[in-house]
Amino acid sequence: MTDDERATVRGQVGRYGRVGAAVGGAAFRMAGQRYLGRPADPERNAADLKAALGGLKGPLMKAAQILATIPDALPADYARELSELQANAPPMGWPFVRRRMAAELGDDWRDKFAEFDRTAARAASLGQVHKATSHDGAPLACKLQYPDMASTVAADLNQLKLVFSLYRRYDSAIDPSQIHAELAERLTEELDYRREARHTKLYGAMLADEAGVDVPQVDDTLSSGRLLTTGWLEGQPMATFAETADPEARKAAALNMFRAWYVPFYGYGVIHGDPHLGNYTVNDDATINLYDFGCIRVFPPNFVRGVIDLYHALREGDRDRAAHAYESWGFEDISNELLDALNIWAEFLYRPLMEDKVQRIQESESGLYGANIAHQVQAKLRELGGVTPPREFVLMDRAAVGLGSVFLRLRAELNWHRVFHELIDTFDVDGLDDRQAAVLTAHDLEVPAAG
Repeated sequence: MTDDERATVRGQVGRYGRVGAAVGGAAFRMAGQRYLGRPADPERNAADLKAALGGLKGPLMKAAQILATIPDALPADYARELSELQANAPPMGWPFVRRRMAAELGDDWRDKFAEFDRTAARAASLGQVHKATSHDGAPLACKLQYPDMASTVAADLNQLKLVFSLYRRYDSAIDPSQIHAELAERLTEELDYRREARHTKLYGAMLADEAGVDVPQVDDTLSSGRLLTTGWLEGQPMATFAETADPEARKAAALNMFRAWYVPFYGYGVIHGDPHLGNYTVNDDATINLYDFGCIRVFPPNFVRGVIDLYHALREGDRDRAAHAYESWGFEDISNELLDALNIWAEFLYRPLMEDKVQRIQESESGLYGANIAHQVQAKLRELGGVTPPREFVLMDRAAVGLGSVFLRLRAELNWHRVFHELIDTFDVDGLDDRQAAVLTAHDLEVPAAG
């Protein structure tokens, strides 16, 4: 066994121990409730699990954040608690940074920069970002992956199955097997910074004509599998902008955010799967800086057509077309009762798109976006014996819910119907297959199999 293999095994064992102890404690208390015949206390159980995961950092916490924004992936109490987790891991110190930079760029790595900040500008679940300056004076962002992350991801994904099994015992509305499969593939992809570099260039190409969205340029000469160097884009946090900007600026920012996410989706079948507040900033002119392209989902063109078909089906009251749309997403055995349950959530998400008028994305200003509607769906699904959401549903729904939360924060009033139609009427849906294949092939990315 090589030194790297031994380090990987040690990392996995250590992570299993830490995660197992945290999650196992919550599991033990839940099991005790059942064994002693005590009524389950979902609110207490959810709080215990949040406390356990919150001390771990890393990809398991990131997965928990993703799950918290997917309607019905978790019971309401769990979603409420886990949505409060923050992916702000403490940064690694200078000795780590120096070793990692030398490993990725060589012992003379300092000579490749005019300046390099020793202190991390941002730290998250999988890596940290340092600001640097090129020899021609351009500001740079250097993202360094934390050590032993492959072991951490592997261990966390196995332990995530235990997390799923805990609440599955108490709520059968959702079978999370495909959700776990999707998270496993996306988190594993995020470890490959060369792939993220290709994703970043892909987004630069897809959004090249969007004046309201900026994507950083990749510096391949200063990048590797565990180091990604791009241009540095300066902007203010969305929360700050939302509190200080005037109504017209907030509307402009909301429109730019909408197009940043959905021009790639309706035009090319690609979506940014992580609308986390740390993954974009806003400029004074309301343009958006978009970052962090590790979590990208490419959909078969048939899935995108299904999204548009469902919109038309809901507007026209066409149940057969709606059922066909869900089937194109991967849902199976669509009974009338299941169709009714799925339509509750779909009608909520599509509602602002249906009416040709200026309005907010949601009438309520509740911070827990769609919680009451999601609760209704969950209750219906439980009555029907549960459902297995297809993998493709996970990040698509996360994007819709995450962006909805941003639009609520911005208090933006737009004619969402016209904004939506500008996209679906501009892009020829019948030409999606060729457009997608061309742009993905140009950036050395896989073209998805037909759905």
